[in-house]
Amino acid sequence: MKKIDLKKEWKALYRPGAKLVVRVDVPPLNYLMIDGRGDPNIAQEYKDAVETLYAVAYALKFMMKKGTVGLDYVVMPLQGLWWVEDMSQFSVEKKADWLWTMMILQPEPVSQEMVERALAQTAKKKNPPALDKVRLERLHEGASAQIMHIGPYADEAPTIARIHQYINEIGCRPRGKHHEIYLSDPRRAAPENLKTVIRQPFA
Repeated sequence: MKKIDLKKEWKALYRPGAKLVVRVDVPPLNYLMIDGRGDPNIAQEYKDAVETLYAVAYALKFMMKKGTVGLDYVVMPLQGLWWVEDMSQFSVEKKADWLWTMMILQPEPVSQEMVERALAQTAKKKNPPALDKVRLERLHEGASAQIMHIGPYADEAPTIARIHQYINEIGCRPRGKHHEIYLSDPRRAAPENLKTVIRQPFA
């Protein structure tokens, strides 16, 4: 049985260095997504979204492994798109105003029909609270700047500033949404060791 790890196949997207901001071209990719609003540190809506995404992602993994596709793969890390209504007012200090889309990357063979079956299975076994909010969506970010942030989430501001400085220096402007990829489990890793890919599409 074939087994894949998309973090390794998409190394440029998931393993940037921590010293330099780099440009990447992100192709169209499929994600399980849930939208929400509010401070991720305290909002129950956020906790429900994360729980539900992982439940469905693992249901899909086992479905793919046992089914006719015969594919085993590593469930990808949680990712988040973050924004506010007026992006000129986006601030890491004003988390209560944040809008977000939490998401988990899916292998290409995953289809809408498979997601619907996984949702039905998850409803029978666990029935997590945000199940009716899950969708499969293709996202194409294209030209983007990114870097690895190592340390607490609360200390990301200087790293984000470096990305925006890079975008300005190459004569472009940010577009789309602030994107974070959480490579570390905050329940197991010390805050100073957390690894987070920070990405910003630009035009």
